[in-house]
Amino acid sequence: MRGLSPIERDAVDTAGAAPMLAQVEAWAAVNSGTRNLAGLATMAGLLGDAFAILPGELTLVEPTHVDSVGTDGVVSAIEHGKHLHLVVRPDAPVRMLFTGHMDTVYPVDHGFQALRWLDDGRLNGPGVADMKGGLAVMLAALEAVEASPFAARIGYDVVINSDEETGSFSSAALLARAAHGKVAALTYEPALADGTLAGARGGTGNFSIIVHGRSAHAGRNPEDGRNALVAAADIAVRLSKVRGPRLAVNPARIEGGGPNNVVPDLAILRINFRPATLDDIARAQSHFDSAVAMVAAEHDVRIEVHGSFNRPPKPIDDGAARLFDLVKASGADLGLDIAWKATGGVCDGNNIAAAGVPVVDTMGVRGGAIHSTDEFMIPDSLAERAALSAVTILRIAEGRL
Repeated sequence: MRGLSPIERDAVDTAGAAPMLAQVEAWAAVNSGTRNLAGLATMAGLLGDAFAILPGELTLVEPTHVDSVGTDGVVSAIEHGKHLHLVVRPDAPVRMLFTGHMDTVYPVDHGFQALRWLDDGRLNGPGVADMKGGLAVMLAALEAVEASPFAARIGYDVVINSDEETGSFSSAALLARAAHGKVAALTYEPALADGTLAGARGGTGNFSIIVHGRSAHAGRNPEDGRNALVAAADIAVRLSKVRGPRLAVNPARIEGGGPNNVVPDLAILRINFRPATLDDIARAQSHFDSAVAMVAAEHDVRIEVHGSFNRPPKPIDDGAARLFDLVKASGADLGLDIAWKATGGVCDGNNIAAAGVPVVDTMGVRGGAIHSTDEFMIPDSLAERAALSAVTILRIAEGRL
């Protein structure tokens, strides 16, 4: 433990003086569910105004085209909000990436819309931890860095996307471009309530499998039909058998069917995979391709597959371990005991790691019960986590990574 330098102490004070709580309260009052395009536009405007205090070029990036499979099997484009992208000193000798998301899991008609203070001092509200609190922490830390003598040494991109909660399909390309050439990245998902960070993460893959059969009368000539529902169920059973300790398989829904006297000619299977490693993705893909081919042949049906393994696993490699060690040492000098543990959850940290950039992806506030009406943020963690980020960034600017 080396202790904080005078420059780092000044940065901690600057970060702690930022109006983070007021920002969280204002931002969490705006419903920005991933499909609420009007709410996302409002959030993008508020965030653009707030982050404009930083130097550099700030733009709102159009989302990449994304297709979705409807319950009727029709494939159509799905709309997304714009993504915020700020580029600061792209020619600086040390360059970093900072990411967050403006969307929440609460749609515009969800009953959870209001903020309230709990008796123990926690703030309960939609998105306060995941991750409008994290966005406030990110901004405060970057303001503190900009006020320091080390500012000129470090350049960075900030990406705040509008679709992280649904897989970042319309922002994945932007994240990959922004990650290019960066020495490290910090993402502002919430830490656990006790401050524990996420370490290694598994990956995820989401698929919609459209099965086209042939309708027929269930009593008069069922042999002329090709039951799409049975074929979809066969795929689900075959794939569920390959699950194991390093590969979770969840056939989540089968849509289709109709009257009891009609052989169903359409079914859609929705299925999720959670691979622990890249090898597990390869194994899952092999079983997946085999199951689809065999069912198509045995049931005489036509099958369309939509989806991908959109978030690769995020292991703790040597680069990530060095970054975690730096965050831990920075925390120790702030009186914080920083620990981490592996998790099955996924986030944009998976995408960033896949681009070859070391990332710590839970640099946001301490909180919990995310994705529920009990979601909460611990307000004292705003200044605490902004200080942790500011000191970490300054030490990376010094070349200590």
